[in-house]
Amino acid sequence: MSGKGAPELSVRNCRDLRVAVVAAQWHEKVMDGLVDGALRTLHRLGIDEPTLLRVPGSFELPVVSKVLAGRGYDAIVALGVVIRGGTPHFDYVCQGVTQGLTQVTVDTGVPIGFGVLTCDNEEQALDRAGLQGSNEDKGEEAATAAVATAALLRSVSEPWR
Repeated sequence: MSGKGAPELSVRNCRDLRVAVVAAQWHEKVMDGLVDGALRTLHRLGIDEPTLLRVPGSFELPVVSKVLAGRGYDAIVALGVVIRGGTPHFDYVCQGVTQGLTQVTVDTGVPIGFGVLTCDNEEQALDRAGLQGSNEDKGEEAATAAVATAALLRSVSEPWR
């Protein structure tokens, strides 16, 4: 299981964070699981009104994330799934999305929880989607990482008392 060794993150003082979830529309069953996991996690953390935006596909995640980062969001959760096919399309999309989201977070300072599954087949994606019977919930992990990082950044930017 790829989640082996994942840290237990303790997230505090995040109820007032402004968080957006940006999710691709491809692979509806997998995406429904990822979105549900992210929203459930945000609600558990006390973020009751996250913004949810659906984009056509994973390739559109970086541009929408950049606009949201510029509009005052404290954290963004980017969710998508790309399943390998018989052409190099998989490699180009995965590389573009990863580099694009990395550039957005580094350029803006707004943390992005990376919940983009890059799988060889649909079974791998379903196993990571947080659905009943899945071994992992990458929507939950991405939401927790984004909020934990936003809370950490806020703590280092506030004056010590």
